[in-house]
Amino acid sequence: MTSRGDWAQLREDALRDPEAGAAYEAARIRFELGNTVRERREELGMTQAQLARAAGLQQPAVARFEAGGTMPTLPMLERLAAALGMRLRVGFEPADRVAG
Repeated sequence: MTSRGDWAQLREDALRDPEAGAAYEAARIRFELGNTVRERREELGMTQAQLARAAGLQQPAVARFEAGGTMPTLPMLERLAAALGMRLRVGFEPADRVAG
């Protein structure tokens, strides 16, 4: 399988498995959260070490989080938000409104 269509079909077929779909969604959430924190940190001109100190974390924890390697707890998200001068907002939205 080398064409883009073949890979897209393979992905679609794999995500029909509920366990694979759940794992994919968890990875997507981790990636989006980490990317958001990294972008804000860079906007502020902060290093990972500076953010870690401000949030009461270790720099490797910030690096893992920004890379999407860990699923954070709500208290960790609150500490990161405060260190970045932001407010954490958590919510739910109907699944049919979410772009896949």
